[in-house]
Amino acid sequence: MASSSPKNLTTTNHLRHVESMASLPSGAGKISHLNAVILGEALASEENDFVFPSDAFSRQALIPSPHKYLEMYKRSIEDPAGFWSGIASSQFYWKQKWGDQVCSENLDVRKGDIKIEWFKGGITNICYNCLDRNIDAGLADKIALYWESNEPGFDAHLTYSQLLHRVCQLANYLKSIGVRKGDAVIVYLPMLMELPITMLACARIGAVHSVVFAGFSSESLAQRIVDCKPKVVITCNAVRRGPKTIHLKDIVDAALVESAKNGISIDVCLTYENQSALKRESTKWQEGRDVWWEDVVPKYPTTCDVEWVDAEDPLFLLYTSGSTGKPKGVLHTTGGYMVYTATTFKYAFDYKESDVYWCTADCGWITGHSYVTYGPMLNGATVVVYEGAPNYPDSGRCWDIVDKYKVTIFYTAPTLVRSLMRDGDEYVTRYSRKSLRVLGSVGEPINPSAWRWFFNLVGGSRCPISDTWWQTETGGFMITPLPGAWPQKPGSATFPFFGVQPVIVDEKGTEIDGECSGYLCVKGSWPGAFRTLYGDHERYETTYFRPFPGYYFTGDGCSRDKDGYHWLTGRVDDVINVSGHRIGTAEVESALVSHPQCAEAAVVGVEHEVKGQGIYAFVTLVEGVPYSEELRKSLILIVRNQIGAFAAPDKIHWAPGLPKTRSGKIMRRILRKMASRQLDELGDISTLAEPGVVDQLIALADS
Repeated sequence: MASSSPKNLTTTNHLRHVESMASLPSGAGKISHLNAVILGEALASEENDFVFPSDAFSRQALIPSPHKYLEMYKRSIEDPAGFWSGIASSQFYWKQKWGDQVCSENLDVRKGDIKIEWFKGGITNICYNCLDRNIDAGLADKIALYWESNEPGFDAHLTYSQLLHRVCQLANYLKSIGVRKGDAVIVYLPMLMELPITMLACARIGAVHSVVFAGFSSESLAQRIVDCKPKVVITCNAVRRGPKTIHLKDIVDAALVESAKNGISIDVCLTYENQSALKRESTKWQEGRDVWWEDVVPKYPTTCDVEWVDAEDPLFLLYTSGSTGKPKGVLHTTGGYMVYTATTFKYAFDYKESDVYWCTADCGWITGHSYVTYGPMLNGATVVVYEGAPNYPDSGRCWDIVDKYKVTIFYTAPTLVRSLMRDGDEYVTRYSRKSLRVLGSVGEPINPSAWRWFFNLVGGSRCPISDTWWQTETGGFMITPLPGAWPQKPGSATFPFFGVQPVIVDEKGTEIDGECSGYLCVKGSWPGAFRTLYGDHERYETTYFRPFPGYYFTGDGCSRDKDGYHWLTGRVDDVINVSGHRIGTAEVESALVSHPQCAEAAVVGVEHEVKGQGIYAFVTLVEGVPYSEELRKSLILIVRNQIGAFAAPDKIHWAPGLPKTRSGKIMRRILRKMASRQLDELGDISTLAEPGVVDQLIALADS
């Protein structure tokens, strides 16, 4: 807001940027010099700087105003121990309280080993807090999980008490085969109810689950088995994704052969029979090792004693890709993660007891850990779990599910939003969607045109969008709008969550104030932070804390505008340096996608004789639009106009589709190799949803 002067209520840098918005009036009508829109009253258009929550929404919101946000944020920064211990004490069950020190940390490699501890000495159990505590509070008969099959018309549900019974049966079985506190369990399951059941069963007995997305290749799975040496692998025989059957057990079998060659043999492979995909008589089987879930688990008692653990005992390992090729085992512990995921879920989605919540993410990723299983269930929420593809049998499936279960909070990825946007509005408008009240976005920055489509069409111009920025490593949301509190800017992650101190630094690690661009770091720890990389603390320190000593380095670029809003510009390794200009790939992609005939774009840097790096853009057009030289020029022109001539793509590569994992993540590594014509170095493409896309792109390379 150009005319508003920052209200510096304190001299502390990290408060200054959010306080610059403190004087923002709560109603759009009071800002005559601003283009603004109020939720539910008008469409968000290209000209609107701000999208305000309606008075009706704000009145019922947990955080109803900028003032309330600032009051809580200030306290969380000035007294983090008091802020977080207050929440931990009042909202969770602890068998034993932590000691005098709520938090102990060192984020500066120059001062010794990196260490983050929250609530150490506190004894608790996250499964108990998700299930038993909620049942004791009267939620025994509340629906915990609605499960929707890949095939329309097939579904199931579990109440909180039924879910507890299922969890206890599996926990008892795991104990019977020798799984103990601290043991690793590898989970290679699709989105069946058995996936969150398995996570909770492991947590109940203090075992450390490591969920591997059931789309990874046998080689990737074997790598993870070798690294964490699990007591058991849990999988199912097959799954249907859209019209395709994927034989998961075959992938596990190949991975177990590979891991055995590396000295890690697995004694038990517990296999769930997913009858809709494959019958047991058609499943390959190794007697003595393989066990059918249905033959053993239901025979065990429906009660199971809780293994009480220290707040700093490990909860799960989740492997994320590393630049060196070896996956990094991100380790999250129990207490801080529990408090942080529950609190972020509650406030970022303005959660109410009557809400029905659907996150489209797979539990094989951090989003499925924090915001399918743990965050929602710690709040006693009703969660939708969907097994299949979002566009099966057609592109209206998501909205069919929303109407069927009366979903109120819908959390998804920009990739899916853009994909559904490309398929046409009629798939959305044929459904009511009236139950929706809050939308969410996760995984990458959402470009403003996709944001507006999501807001205007899907949400009927009435639902705030929680455009969340966070990482596998952070455990939970770090920068996010809070529905009802702040006006939104399409495409901006807005302001930090409570207890989070984002700073933007230059190449030398110097903090930059005001309107700026640079490297996004975090000062101080937060309860949900990961504690190490499994078996490689040195890599943990080198990757995240050595680049800018004293800070956690996110690896992302970020801009802060004149109003203090944060805009993520993509991974720093996705920043292209063209003739000395630093250009974030996300900025160029956003400009391209704002063209009415462009459905999706992915931009990479490519070596350039004169400029050092050039900009190479893969562009997917709206269905039915033909490739043409005129369109190519028009796309380049829109980037020139929106960002500047220096950002104009050197090459537009037509792309009928982009190489994506089954979770929707674009494999930029493949695109970089393709742009550099290093076609013999494309590497493993087995995790792609559509491997055939690669050959299509190669064929169109010179068109």
